[in-house]
Amino acid sequence: MTQTAHTSPPAPASGKQMLSEQVHAHLRDAIMRGDHAPGDALKPQDLAKEQGVSLAVVREALVRLVGEGLADRLHNRGFAVPAFSDRRWQEIAEARRTVEPVVLRLSIERGDVDWEARVRAAHHRLARTPAYEPEEGEHYTSAWAEAHRVFHRTLLEGCGNPVLLETFDRMWTASELARRWSAQRDPDRDGFGEHRRLEEAALARDADTAAEVLAQHLTQTATALTESGRPAPAKET
Repeated sequence: MTQTAHTSPPAPASGKQMLSEQVHAHLRDAIMRGDHAPGDALKPQDLAKEQGVSLAVVREALVRLVGEGLADRLHNRGFAVPAFSDRRWQEIAEARRTVEPVVLRLSIERGDVDWEARVRAAHHRLARTPAYEPEEGEHYTSAWAEAHRVFHRTLLEGCGNPVLLETFDRMWTASELARRWSAQRDPDRDGFGEHRRLEEAALARDADTAAEVLAQHLTQTATALTESGRPAPAKET
């Protein structure tokens, strides 16, 4: 008589793991909102007291943020929000300009009609989502930021390669702070037009134009973060 193998259900997340997830999400949102300025220390003791959790939970969340490029681990000095660095953001932009146009070419080559429909829908959502709201200050709205991410990722999803898409996800998160900071420096940028041209080229299956437009789009963000693009400090009164 044969016995039927039974698979056990996955173990529920531990209390510590759930707390770490919550603290990670809270800190990630706070950094993305600009609650912590570039270079600000992220002190585990203070954060643990603020969130009412243990040091171990906070440190686990901070280590995840380091892996995502949203925090730096300082030698013998804890953690901090990444300091403003033209070189840092130029390196991120260079990586994206190197990888994403290549993936976009694959996506245009391999994408099917369903992919075309998703690209069109993602662009429509992005175009119809307000980029700014008074209550969210000078930063892009959270809704627009998510619509922006989905549009760029959808453009690349036609490649059908999960490894390449995971690479995009990591680079996107690492560059998100830079993009949000640039929003305050280049308010007259025609982002709507850039995204429209990307959509049109992709759906026309014009890989050369699409790759060129994407590279220029990524360069615009990096350029806005250079020293020459930095706004003058406010005058004292």
